[in-house]
Formats: sequence, C-alpha cells, structure tokens
Amino acid sequence: MKILVLGSGGREHAIVWALNKTTSTPLTIFCAPGNPGISQIAKILPFQIDDYSAIIAFARSEQIDMTFVGPEAPLAAGIVDKFQSSGLPIVGPIESAARLESSKVFAKNFMARFRIPTASFRVAESPLIALETLRRGEVSIGGRVVLKADGLAAGKGVIIADSLTEAEQAVTDLMVKALAGKEAGSRLVIEEPLEGKEASLLLFADGRDYAVMPVARDHKRIGEDDTGPNTGGMGSVTDSSILPPDLVARVLREIVEPTLEGLRAEGSEFKGVLFLGLMLTPDGPKLLEYNVRFGDPETQAILVRLRTDLTAIFEGIRTGKLGNLKVEWSAGASACVVLANGGYPGKYEKGGVIHGLSGTQSDPVTIFHAGTTQNADGQILATGGRVLGVTAEGTDLKQALGRCYDAIENIHWEGMQFRRDIGRSTIGSVQ
Repeated sequence: MKILVLGSGGREHAIVWALNKTTSTPLTIFCAPGNPGISQIAKILPFQIDDYSAIIAFARSEQIDMTFVGPEAPLAAGIVDKFQSSGLPIVGPIESAARLESSKVFAKNFMARFRIPTASFRVAESPLIALETLRRGEVSIGGRVVLKADGLAAGKGVIIADSLTEAEQAVTDLMVKALAGKEAGSRLVIEEPLEGKEASLLLFADGRDYAVMPVARDHKRIGEDDTGPNTGGMGSVTDSSILPPDLVARVLREIVEPTLEGLRAEGSEFKGVLFLGLMLTPDGPKLLEYNVRFGDPETQAILVRLRTDLTAIFEGIRTGKLGNLKVEWSAGASACVVLANGGYPGKYEKGGVIHGLSGTQSDPVTIFHAGTTQNADGQILATGGRVLGVTAEGTDLKQALGRCYDAIENIHWEGMQFRRDIGRSTIGSVQ
C-alpha cells in the first residue's frame, strides 16, 4: 500500500511514525516536503506544500492509495476537493467544512446556530466597528476581552487584552497594521474571556461516526508557570484526569454531535480529524475554537498511545466505515516536551548542530523532528523555532514526564531552550 503524507513538522513526523508502527500491512510512505526525522521512515518528495498540481500529478502517476493532509492551510485551500475531483483518495475535510478553522467568524456563527456552548461574541467588519464595540463594553469582563483575527494566522491571530487601551492597540495591530496578515485581519471576533483550565479533545470522524482520542492539554506560553508570549506549543500531555468521563460525555453530547450533525445538515459532511479547544469553566466545558486537523504538539503525545492500525482508521474515515473499527489506546498517560531555539517565538537563532540524538531515540522515548535540516556532513541542525518533540508514554503522567526529561539531559545545541514544568499543573490537580 502506498500512502502520501503532506507536511513537514513534528505532527507529520508523528503521523508517519504511527502509520509505520501500527500497521501490519506492507507500506510505502511518501512525505512532502518532510524533514530529516521523517526521512528515516519515509521517502521524501521535493514538493512544496502548496504545489497542489505537482502533488496531484505525483499521486496519480505513482498510484497512491491514500493521501493524508497534516497542516491546515492546504485544507482551507480545498486540496481535498481538488483530489476528489481528480478521482484520487484523500483523507481530510472538504473546503466548506474546513471553514470551522479557516474562518473564526464562520465558526462562531456556526456555534450560535447550533447552540454549542461558547463565549459570547461580536463580529467587527472594520476597525471603527471594532473600536465602537469595545468602548461599549458589550462582551468584556472587568476590562478584559479576547480579539481574534478571522482567518488563518499561524498562531498570531489571538490577543487577550487586559484593558480597553490594550484592546484598542490590538485592533490597530490586527486590522490596520495587519500583523496577522491582511486577509486574516479583515474581520475580528471580539469575545468575552473565559476562566478555567484548557483541554484539547480530538476525534476521528467519517461524517457520522467518530472515535475519541485521549484528552490532551497543551502548554502554549514560552515561559514556565505559563508566562511570556504564546507559541505554537511548548509541550503537551495526555491523562484521564484532564477531562473526567462525565465531562467527556457532556462534550460529546453538547459539542461534538451537534457539530457533526450541523455540518451534515448544511451539506459539509466532516471527514477527518476534528480538534476541539475547550475551556473547563464553572458552568461546564465551553468551546474556544475548532481545528480541522491534528494539533501540534498534541499529536505527538496522543499517537504514541495508539494501538489500532492508523492506516485502517484513515481508510475507515475515507470510506465512511469508521464505525466498524474499535479504536484502542494504551492505558496510562503520555507527554511531549518541545525543545526550541533560543529567542523563539521571536527572532531566533538557527543552525546549531544538535548533539545526543543517536543515543536517545529508543523505547520508551520517541523524538519527533519539527524544525530540523541535515547538512552535507550528515549533521542534524536546529533550523526552526520549535525543533524537536521529546515524547514518551508511562503508566502515569509522572513517569511519562520523567522519561522525557531524562532523555533531554542527553540532547543539546547552542541556544536550546525548553520548559521544565510541562504537565506540572495536571499532576498537581490529581494529587
């Protein structure tokens, strides 16, 4: 069987790794554009992620049995629709369903239409309307308010303002200066801030049936104790304590099922991976946002616990037969700790030679490459903001994290940084 995975980050490395590890079917895995870690288990292709015509031509000529899309941008651009119109098998949501992530305005209006619990909000179509909304204080709480650029913004489109002055500056940054991109910032969602702990619930969905993954928690701030600016994610954990079974059932009943039913009713049946960013408020779980693909670094922590053939899961999604599968996960917990370049998430150093990888990549620890390249001498270089995801399972979260941090002691390059408190608050909540 031939599988093509699109993407180049830690998420895609974890997907390729899980495809290779969980299946008993002989596989040939291709990845475009890939990275040095992925190259150890897949054939790397020289295509850019947005070169859709070249990717489709390759899938047709090579007779690829299945393509899986990692990042959000190709999904938002309708790559699934393009594959389907070419008669090629692909796993992922169509463009109209991907609007759940590509447009926060669409997503919030969708939540309102189908009574999905979320923060109250207003939509601003211009800077003037945004400023008027803020000054009326319609959705702020104690002066605090959340501003979200409508479109995809690579993690730069959400600002939590603690005062009217900060909120007004955010409008300037997002809508006038277009710091998150001109198109992304053309409209804003202005919403009330929610209080509580965050959780991430991901699921496989074939349009009607779905299978839930272990609940995860991401750590987005660069600094320990959740300080400093937001990043793409400095680590993630999975543990049953994050979202107890009764709350999982409530999320499925109040958020997951209305979402899938609503999309189906509107002609945008969802097939792929659906990611729910949740806030666990005193009034119950509320939906912060949708993603229409695996998260990063949640994927790394989640997929090391997968025990079912991922190829079969993807095929079940594509053919609408996911309900015939029993998707199983290991007991216990898992963790992923991200190693980043110095200066990230701002301007960062790059190009340091990574030492210590060869003696670390073995069970029970798996290292996923996120921002690496390989030079002519075969050395692995730290060239991205987030560079590696050191990942492990454990009988409990404390053991999983211990394995990650023990492995990190052997890895180094000039300027390497990481958080030493990943999972600490989750462990503390169950002690």
